[in-house]
Amino acid sequence: MISALLTTAAVSKAPFYIAGGVLAVYAVVLAAVGITQPKFPYSGRGARAVMILSFVLVVITIAMAIKTSTFE
Repeated sequence: MISALLTTAAVSKAPFYIAGGVLAVYAVVLAAVGITQPKFPYSGRGARAVMILSFVLVVITIAMAIKTSTFE
C-alpha cells in the first residue's frame, strides 16, 4: 500500500526550477559582462573557466529536468 502511494505521489519540480533559474541568471550576468567588457574573459584560462562553468550549469539543469520529470 505504501509503495502504491509513493509511486502516485507528485514529484516536486523545485530542483529543476532552481537550477533553471540559476542558469538563466548566470546567462544574463555573463551577457552583461561580455557586452560591457570587450576584453572579457581576459585570457585563455578565463575562457576555459567560463566554458566549464557554463557546461556544468547546463548539465545540472538537464539532470534536474530528467530527475523531476513524470511519465503518466
